[in-house]
Amino acid sequence: QVQLVESGGGLVQPGGSLRVSCAASRIIFALYTMGWYRQAPGKQRELVATITSGGGLNYADSAKGRFTISRDNAQNTVYLQMNSLTPDVTAVYYCNANAEWNNRYTYWGQGPQVTVSS
Repeated sequence: QVQLVESGGGLVQPGGSLRVSCAASRIIFALYTMGWYRQAPGKQRELVATITSGGGLNYADSAKGRFTISRDNAQNTVYLQMNSLTPDVTAVYYCNANAEWNNRYTYWGQGPQVTVSS
C-alpha cells in the first residue's frame, strides 16, 4: 500500500518560514510527479507547486517567489520550503504523487496543518 507521510507543519508567525516534507514509500518515486496542494477552511483544494521526475517546476501564482518545491529521489522525499509567510496561506497542505505514465495512479497524504498567525 502506497504511503505518503508528511511532516513539518505547525504554527508560525507572519513573516516566518516553514518547511514541510513528504516521504513516499511503495512507489517508484523517480517516476512520479510530486506536488503540494492546500485546502483552507471553506475553500476547494488548490495547487501550490509540482515537480516532475525531471525536475520541471510549476507554481501557483500565489506561491511564486515565496515557496520552493524540491525533491530528493534517493530519500523518496519531496519538500516545500515556505518563506515570508502570511496568514492567507493558512491551510492543510497535502502531498500528492501522480504517476507520469498514467494519471489514474495518484495518491494523497494526510496533510499537515500550516497556520500563520501572531
